[in-house]
Amino acid sequence: MVTTELRTDPITGRIVAIDLDDSRLRRASEFGADTTINNGREDALAQIMELTHGLGAHRGCECVGWQAHDPQGHEHPNMTLNKLFKSVRATGGLGIVGVFTQDPKSADPLLKEGELALEYPVFFEKGLQMGSGQADVKRYNRYLRDLIHDDRAAPSFLVSHELPLDDAPDAYKHFDAREKGWTKVILHPGVRSERKARARQPEPASITKPARKTSKQAAGKS
Repeated sequence: MVTTELRTDPITGRIVAIDLDDSRLRRASEFGADTTINNGREDALAQIMELTHGLGAHRGCECVGWQAHDPQGHEHPNMTLNKLFKSVRATGGLGIVGVFTQDPKSADPLLKEGELALEYPVFFEKGLQMGSGQADVKRYNRYLRDLIHDDRAAPSFLVSHELPLDDAPDAYKHFDAREKGWTKVILHPGVRSERKARARQPEPASITKPARKTSKQAAGKS
């Protein structure tokens, strides 16, 4: 959803959002996704190939990580990566946002050792490029701050609940169980747990907002 929200280039092509949760897909649609696919009911790979006339997408983002799972809840840590290899066209690019790490408790014997079974021949034959790793915060934080300041991005749409700090363990259980309606939570230290939780309902970014001077324009007059 953040990828969709931060599409600031007007010539960017079609964005396709894929998820098992209809509520997340609705939010992705509100914030700019042109097509949404619930891969619990539909063949996402087949639809992408149809939308792109058999070529595949120019770019793909893996935003799930090692806890990727099928509609029945069974984890397949390599599932989204391998599907991404197949759904992106030759010489295309992949952005790996999801976290991949060793999990000693995993049912997958390879992941227990910190390994994945990837269809590398597909990646190699297509000449794909891949970027991954932790976010370079110092490189992008000022740029992202300016997008928010200039009303070009509103990441607060991801926040689903505001809760007292004491409720953090219970809130994480909801999030970890992938319950619908739980995305990001803001915790308020010093607030009593009796406080009623407030689910946030932010405005879609598409709503027209008053024009505001950009930081560069403001700096030019200082």
